[in-house]
Formats: sequence, C-alpha cells, structure tokens
Amino acid sequence: MAGLSKNSPTPHALTVHAQSRVLEVSFSDGASFRIPFELMRVYSPSAEVQGHGEGQEVLQTGKRLVTVQSLDQVGNYAVQPVFSDGHDTGIFSWDYLYHLGAQQADLWAQYEARLQAAGRDRDGPMPIAAASGCASH
Repeated sequence: MAGLSKNSPTPHALTVHAQSRVLEVSFSDGASFRIPFELMRVYSPSAEVQGHGEGQEVLQTGKRLVTVQSLDQVGNYAVQPVFSDGHDTGIFSWDYLYHLGAQQADLWAQYEARLQAAGRDRDGPMPIAAASGCASH
C-alpha cells in the first residue's frame, strides 16, 4: 500500500483544516475524505511508528491535539506532513491516504483495541522507549 498503483485514484485537492485538525482529500474517482490529523499521526507509515517489521509497531498516545504544521509534496505520488509534535518522517502516498480515508472506522476500532490491550488511553503520554538497535530514530 505504500506505493502508487497504476490505476489508483489520485488526489484532485488536498486541504489542511487547521482548526478542525483534518486533512480533506478529494480523489479522481469521486471519493472525498476528511482524515483526522490524529489518525494520520498514529498510523504514520514511518519506521518510527511502524517499526521495521511485523510486530514492531510502536503504539502512539497523546496525539489527539496534534496539528499539521506543513504538508510537502513528494514527487507525484505522496505528501510528507510535519506534525506539531516534531514527527516528520512519514511519507503518505496517495494509496495510503485513500486507505486511511476509506478505512477510518476500522482503523479507529483497531487503534482503540490496541490501546485497551496495552492498558493505555489516547491522551496518555508516550511511554519512554528502551534503547533500541535502530540508529534511524
């Protein structure tokens, strides 16, 4: 899902709504989504969030009020947001934005289940991570 498939819809418009903290994206197939910044942040495709393989995901908390400070285009296939908490390494392809928009309900439910299983809540602070062998973050 990270890349851009040949027949994938492409965005016609992207609008950052700072006050309501959503990214509005309209696609070439007529679909339009309002993706909350919090959802984008907790599902960032970056290695910092996704890890380097299955089961290495890092549960994100305390992101409810995160904002997007800037949104830079990456080639003709993606955007890279800079979030107010300093996170700036996730590259969101058009396919991935479409996935986030189309699967919002399921993604929120999965996130809430992961929080509950970990005994955490959305607004809690990020736990301090133990030293890891990854030099990229």
